[in-house]
Amino acid sequence: MRVWLAALLVVMAPVFAVPMVVQEELKLLSEHAVDDMPGGNLSGLTYCNGSMWTVSDRDDEVLYSLDMSKPVWKAVAHHLDIPEVPDSGLPLTLRSMTKASSYVRGGAMDFEGVSCDAKGNRYLVSEGYATVLKVPVDGAPQWLDLPKTLVEEARAKGMLQHFNAIFEGIATNAAGDHLWLAAEREERGLLAIQHDASGWHCDGSCVLNTDTDKTQLPKQLGGKQVSQDYSDLMLYHDKLFTLERATYRICRRTLQTGVIERCWSFADEALQPMRLYDQPYGLTEALVIDDKGAWIGIDNNFGARADGEKRPIVWRFAAPTDGWDAR
Repeated sequence: MRVWLAALLVVMAPVFAVPMVVQEELKLLSEHAVDDMPGGNLSGLTYCNGSMWTVSDRDDEVLYSLDMSKPVWKAVAHHLDIPEVPDSGLPLTLRSMTKASSYVRGGAMDFEGVSCDAKGNRYLVSEGYATVLKVPVDGAPQWLDLPKTLVEEARAKGMLQHFNAIFEGIATNAAGDHLWLAAEREERGLLAIQHDASGWHCDGSCVLNTDTDKTQLPKQLGGKQVSQDYSDLMLYHDKLFTLERATYRICRRTLQTGVIERCWSFADEALQPMRLYDQPYGLTEALVIDDKGAWIGIDNNFGARADGEKRPIVWRFAAPTDGWDAR
């Protein structure tokens, strides 16, 4: 019996095996400083109908398009008339801390991510108020009527507990009727909502997964253990791609559960001596994936890096050697 059972386990092992997470180092192709973002702090990117768009977490009433025609990009400001912010269910203490901090640093909305549907509508996620602003191609911006269970379930799972650690990334599908949100850290997690004739709601649970584990910083930063985080989110080829700031990597995850399938590191390029910032945490906060590679944006918090550059930076990395879809 024991021999038979052992043989059966050997045969069945591939069925139950966890996919191997391979970390190939991505190759940097170019980097682009961004002019004309007075608030700096580039905190999200999306490519929409032939144009790149970005947000700053210090500018409440501005959405920027990016002129990419020269090596130094130019930000073009588009004014937003923002309506009164709805109550998402985020506790008053956290909302009050956001308002108080805005008097010092600017950015009460604290826009931390932007995504785009096939029609060109943009979706901006507010970390300050845990909600989403839709900026249509034509017409006035409007807050989405998100389900109250979104924040309730997230907090019940340990997410959205701390100031400045709320929603940090957003992704939408082409139809604009599904949204995915990334809770930043302590605890980090992925959430999903959808829209139909009854409005925005969760299909069962709003929470795809949560993550309480620690992670190890790259060897260039000493390799110490820190809390894991998400800093942006992208939907590409029916997979979720997460930008993971602390570990300087991009990970591909399943759409239904958010489980990791594969990761790619950009630490070797990002942590070159001339690109280092004298700040205690990672600064990569914006992600766009396409067939040929990835765009990664830097929120430098007004700080200069080692070579003296003070403007926001966007890096262009080549796609992995076997593509983003490889097993």
